[in-house]
Amino acid sequence: MNFDNRYVYIILAIIVLASVMGGGFDLLSILFTIPGVLLAITFHEYAHAIVAYKLGDDTPKVQGRLSLNPFTHLDPIAVVLLVFTHIGWGRPVEINPNNFNKKISAKTGEAIVAAAGPIMNFLLAIVLTIILYALQIFATNFVNISRIGIIIFTMLQYAVIVNVGLGVFNLIPLPPLDGSKVLMAFLPYNAKRWFENHERTFYIIFLIIWITPIAGEIVSPIISAVSYGISSMVLNLFSIFM
Repeated sequence: MNFDNRYVYIILAIIVLASVMGGGFDLLSILFTIPGVLLAITFHEYAHAIVAYKLGDDTPKVQGRLSLNPFTHLDPIAVVLLVFTHIGWGRPVEINPNNFNKKISAKTGEAIVAAAGPIMNFLLAIVLTIILYALQIFATNFVNISRIGIIIFTMLQYAVIVNVGLGVFNLIPLPPLDGSKVLMAFLPYNAKRWFENHERTFYIIFLIIWITPIAGEIVSPIISAVSYGISSMVLNLFSIFM
């Protein structure tokens, strides 16, 4: 199920207006965020495409989605939302589960493909955090004194936040997010049918959660916890080898 653009434009307007009126419109922060947004969405959607292809479905290849070209995967509306809120999505990768290898069921294959996007974002966040710590340790003057170094370091920090945010957000088990596809794969038949029959209701619930403070209250602590966990893991890794 895809986002209805009418609702998305309304949400976009609300978020942007709230950000501007609340003093949250920081042009510099937005500019620092854009590289991380492009990186997060590109690798997220590429992960969906390459995993589906490896499982035997050539649909992503036929549609040109086996690419790391950002413009192949971007949804303009979602990019703006991701810049302002650090949560969003890319242009969905279309798959045909019937093409998956016979060694794997269509249900399991769909779950694996859906999970690939968020997992890629978490892996990217780990790699970027390693780079951040490496710069702090081995290029201290560059990231603290050099203007270019400060800019690069700040962009990397935003990229970590965006990747964690995109990964966490997409694991919410509500349509049309990846989490709902993972959940559907493990539900009993009757429960799956009930879920499918009430998909529009879940979609409305999702929209309500998103445009109210509920989204921030639910997602922000999780993003902070995951970011802290990644940072601690990388710090412990460096302490072993230093």
